Amino acid sequence: MQKVVLVTGASSGVGLALCKRLLEEDEELHVCLACRNVGKAEAVRAALLASHPTAEVSVVQVDVSNVQSVIRAARELKQRFQRLDYVYLNAGIMPNPQLNFRALFSGLFSRKVIHMFSTAEGLLTQEDKVTADGLQEVFETNVFGHFILIRELEPLLCHSDSPSQLIWTSSRNARKSNFHLEDIQHSSGQEPYSSSKYAIDLLSVALNRNFNPRGLYSSVVCPGTMVTNMTCGILPPFVWTLLMPIIWLLRFFANAFTLTPYNGTEALVWLFHQQPESLNPLTKYLSATTGFGSNYVTTQKMDLDEDTAEKFYQNLLELEKHIRVTIQKTNNQS
Repeated sequence: MQKVVLVTGASSGVGLALCKRLLEEDEELHVCLACRNVGKAEAVRAALLASHPTAEVSVVQVDVSNVQSVIRAARELKQRFQRLDYVYLNAGIMPNPQLNFRALFSGLFSRKVIHMFSTAEGLLTQEDKVTADGLQEVFETNVFGHFILIRELEPLLCHSDSPSQLIWTSSRNARKSNFHLEDIQHSSGQEPYSSSKYAIDLLSVALNRNFNPRGLYSSVVCPGTMVTNMTCGILPPFVWTLLMPIIWLLRFFANAFTLTPYNGTEALVWLFHQQPESLNPLTKYLSATTGFGSNYVTTQKMDLDEDTAEKFYQNLLELEKHIRVTIQKTNNQS
C-alpha cells in the first residue's frame, strides 16, 4: 500500500529539503505539502514532480497560527486520504530574533563557547505578538496549531494494525528554564522560541503515553545549526560572511553545525526508516555533521519528566476547549 507523508512548512528550509530527500528514498510515496502560501507550495510541487515524475505530490493550504485554517485543512485531508503514515510537524517561526551581544562576547571568552554556538543558549530573544485566536504567535504556530491538527486527524493516524509516526522539528535550544506550566505560551518571557521547542518535547512524550496503544507514535528531532531563512535575519550578511570560516572550523569540535537544510534533515530521514515501536519516547534524535561534512544521527536524553508532560497535555486540552467555544460563539454571531 502506498505510504502517505504530510509535511508542514514544506515550501522552504528543512521542510523542502526533507521532501526532496524522502522522494529520493522512495519515489512511490505520496507527499502532501502543507503550507500557508499556496503559490510557493505549487512551485515546490512542480519542481519535485520534475525531478521525480512517477511520484505523487499534492498540496493542502494551512496556516498553523490559525485554528480555523487548521480545522479546514484537516477536513480536506480526511476527504482525500484514509490514513496518514507519517506527519512531519515542521512549520515554525522565530520572529524578529535579536542577538544578545553582551551574552555573545561573554561566551566567546568562556569554556562554553562551543556549546553557546551549538545551541544559541542565552543568545537570542524574540518579539512575540498575539494572533487572531488570542494566543501568542510563536506558541500557536510552533505548538498549538500542530496539536489541533493532530487532534483533528486522529481518524487518519490511529490504526493499531499499522502504526503512524509523528515527527516534530524541535531544537537543541529547547530549554527547561524557559518553560513554565503557569505560562505555557511564554507570554511574559523573551525567549518564546526556546519555550515552544521545550513544549514540543513535552507534548511528544505525552502523546506517546496517550496514543501508543492506538498505534500512534511521536518522536522529536533537532536538525542542528543551519543557515536558513529563519536564521539569516539574526545578523547582517557581512557578519555571516565573516563568521562562516569560524563555524566551519567549529565543526571539528561540535557536531551540531549541520549548516544546510539538506544536512539538517538527516535525523528526520533516519526516523522514516525506523520501526516506531522500537524508539525511546524520552530520546531526542539529532542531525549531526562531522568536520569533513559526513552526516549521521546521534541522540540526547530529554531534560523532562513524564508528569510535567502529562500536565502540559491536559493544559492543552483545556485550552483547546476554550478556543473551540470561542470560535463557535464568533461563528454564531457572524
